[in-house]
Amino acid sequence: MKNVLVTGGAGFIGSNFVRYLLTHEPNVHVYNLDALTYAGSLENLRDLPDPNRHTFLHGNICDQALVERVFRDYEIDLVVHFAAESHVDRSIFEPDAFIQTNVFGTFSLLEAAKRAWLDRSPPSSEVRFHHISTDEVFGSLHPDDPPFREDTPYAPNSPYAASKAASDHLVRAYGHTYGLPYTLTNCSNNYGPYQFPEKLIPLMILNALEGKFLPVYGDGKQVRDWLYVEDHCEAILLVLRQAPLGESYNIGGGNQPTNLEIVESLCDILDEVVPNSPHKPHRRLIRFVADRPGHDRRYAMDITKISTQLGWKPKHTLAEGLLATVQWYLENEEWVEAIRQRGDFKAWMQQNYAQRGERP
Repeated sequence: MKNVLVTGGAGFIGSNFVRYLLTHEPNVHVYNLDALTYAGSLENLRDLPDPNRHTFLHGNICDQALVERVFRDYEIDLVVHFAAESHVDRSIFEPDAFIQTNVFGTFSLLEAAKRAWLDRSPPSSEVRFHHISTDEVFGSLHPDDPPFREDTPYAPNSPYAASKAASDHLVRAYGHTYGLPYTLTNCSNNYGPYQFPEKLIPLMILNALEGKFLPVYGDGKQVRDWLYVEDHCEAILLVLRQAPLGESYNIGGGNQPTNLEIVESLCDILDEVVPNSPHKPHRRLIRFVADRPGHDRRYAMDITKISTQLGWKPKHTLAEGLLATVQWYLENEEWVEAIRQRGDFKAWMQQNYAQRGERP
């Protein structure tokens, strides 16, 4: 790995991966392409390790001319493609952006990679396109169903999941048809530092600290697999170093709590680490709200393949990861305040609560 293009590297998982890559790969230069939409922020890229090996590029992956120029000017050897619209709630009410970014954006990158790596004579060698996807492409599981495997048929149920499924198919098609070197990973729900507060865990932490209601969809018994973001970054780097081209791997945290159990665990952690909080016990802030349309009931990931072939397993238990996440948000008030002062965050909060007939 020499010149690495990380798309969406100012977002939650992308920025964590940039930090991880700069720490563990001393011979790479990271070119970080991000459109800085509401979920991406330069605040996520402060105090990077060895920042001289990081170049930020402000731009949209749907801009074909820009993407091709990046490949050409920086002689990109490796793409790690995170850039995506990813919030299911938003995809239900505003699906257009998901189709544009997740489908057409991925197509734009694949075309640029094909032209830069394969349309030359001789073709470039030692290159790879790594695509980050989600467990949601597989649909929903019943309580007794086995976990998702890499060969589980796709059955996406939301506009977000459908757009990611389409991008997965495009990556595989470019590999099969044109010989584009690729790998692909499907991850479960990530959590940890720098996550935009639209997602369940940071939203619950920040609401609880302010004594606001903690909205839980439906009966709260939706089951998810939770993956600490640093464990995810480690797995991706292992795939880049060791996985054969054309392979896909499921990456999960090896747990299946309900959403309600996650919220209750966060409340209990806050009761302990913020003993003088006027909002204790924080569980009393939990409120059940109308379920979202088409809410998948259960996800679960079988990580046997990546464990047996590459030797990866998550290092953090759910309890350890949740505690570390709560502590990070408590210790990074400046980051939280910077995000909250952004107009797009305030607009999202107003819209999110309005959709449930509530006030923020």
